[in-house]
Amino acid sequence: MNRFARLATRLLAVPLGLVWLEPAAEAAGAVPESWPAGAAPDPAVLACCRWVAEDGRPRFLSHAGGGDGPPFAFGGVPLIGGSGELLGVLAVADRDLRAWSEDDVRDLSDLAAACSAQMRMRSRSETVRQAREAAEDAAHAAAGEATRVHELLNRSELLLRASEDLAGTSGLEDVRRQVGDLVGGDLGPARIDLVLVRQGMLHHVPSPVDGGFAAPGGAGVAGTAGVAGTAGVTGTEAFPLGSDWPVARAVRENRMIVVHAPPESGGADAAAGRPPATPAFDALDHGTAVCLPLRGTHDTLGALVLGWDAPYGIGVDERAVLTTLAGYTAQAVERALHLDERVTVARQLQRAMLTELPDVPGLELSALYRPAGQHDMVGGDWYDAYPLPVAPGADAAGGLALTVGDITGHDMRAASLMGQVRSMLRQADHDHPGDGPDQVLGALERACRRLHLPASGTALHAHLTATGDGHWLLRWSNAGHPAPLLAAADGTVESLTEHDVLLHHALEPGPRTCAGRSLAPGSTLLLYTDGLVEEPGGDIEDNVGRLAHRLATAPPDVPLDVLLRSLLDAVAPRDARDDAVLFAVRVCAP
Repeated sequence: MNRFARLATRLLAVPLGLVWLEPAAEAAGAVPESWPAGAAPDPAVLACCRWVAEDGRPRFLSHAGGGDGPPFAFGGVPLIGGSGELLGVLAVADRDLRAWSEDDVRDLSDLAAACSAQMRMRSRSETVRQAREAAEDAAHAAAGEATRVHELLNRSELLLRASEDLAGTSGLEDVRRQVGDLVGGDLGPARIDLVLVRQGMLHHVPSPVDGGFAAPGGAGVAGTAGVAGTAGVTGTEAFPLGSDWPVARAVRENRMIVVHAPPESGGADAAAGRPPATPAFDALDHGTAVCLPLRGTHDTLGALVLGWDAPYGIGVDERAVLTTLAGYTAQAVERALHLDERVTVARQLQRAMLTELPDVPGLELSALYRPAGQHDMVGGDWYDAYPLPVAPGADAAGGLALTVGDITGHDMRAASLMGQVRSMLRQADHDHPGDGPDQVLGALERACRRLHLPASGTALHAHLTATGDGHWLLRWSNAGHPAPLLAAADGTVESLTEHDVLLHHALEPGPRTCAGRSLAPGSTLLLYTDGLVEEPGGDIEDNVGRLAHRLATAPPDVPLDVLLRSLLDAVAPRDARDDAVLFAVRVCAP
């Protein structure tokens, strides 16, 4: 319940979240940072939960306070059991007034549906435990049926593990892997296929595959590959839901279908030479396949298919086990689809905010972004590059602005704050032509303070201007960000350590400093965020040293995109707990 309470607070950007249980009428799953340990939630919040429970409908309100107490906002959605009974309420609250949007109502309702499915799964786990105890009693009472009881115990153990293991899955590939691990030893199928319905087609859920995609203008994004709009379901090898495959019939008719391989001697099915259950299977040699529909909250999600090379008897007990396993799998798939859809939206948002790098004569630019492998798989890291406006009275064209920053957080909220800060910093540069990067950062801080924007983190903002002799003047202001590295053409590397305090909405904006360097032809400037060099238990200075050594020993003519990829592979932590940015600028030889 803690997971759903925390996810609700992050998704709706509120400080308070809880799951109120019925009939115990107690609050569980309160977010730790919302209420101190041992402290009870606000009575007004619990009263609203009881109101939702009694009314049986979602309620969203914003109370102005007055004589009845301080102002607060509340949103709650009832949690419904398998028979329509009330299990509790998923609720969020804010100590300030707020207007609830249709997206807020829809998001909390979606989370409540997933939470209800989780609670129903836990209820079924208790039923399985009771069945196991009953089977153990029967084993002592009927020694002559020891073999059958042993099988029942094994099946009960399988279902108990299924309820626990599938409850912790986080994606479709994870669901498929867990199902394979569960049934591999007990049921021993030779093949497993998981198919889901998408727009009248059945799609196979693939095994996990690593990959990436490229962004415009030389930028790159590395991470786990996904197919936009399909929540992780592969678009290859799809087949129509209305086809004659037994797995398609199982989904359409919402029932288990058992298929035996046709005899070798002939027959229409044998002559057709096609797999007996799903296109993902090779022909089974006198084997058996079972197609299990995955029933979701509103409709059939797809099917789980198990196949054996040899004939496999499926009696009444086996059918019950398979049906229960399919139920657990369906609940895990439904939850994974919801979470994967959130990740897809988050990744699309992050991708939309990646800058297309400008084409600047005399400079080579390249950037690489790697998302986090946890949370919403997005975060507050960003890079930016754009032409500077011409200062009043100046004859020459303006230079180039460069930024690398890191807004605190690894979720959708951090990404949305990053987008606002990124746009405001651009505006500050254009509103202050001719001013240095330190003055532009100061203008950004003052604007955030006036607008009450709770942005905190680090940033390095720089201006590059050509000096007319093939050199470029670099001026920068560092707000608590990791020091950039400057590699000269001869391979020497300097760490540009000049910096000021970080950005924080609670700090009074003060004057910032500006440092400068002349970049000769062949020089390479590397900007990066802490996700590249920071890892639990590791030493940041050691990782920065390895990064500098790799930069110093890189061939001088290596393309920047290749260089950035090699630096990421050599230095970045493998578990990707934080997103990371690498941004390089090279001064071309005349």
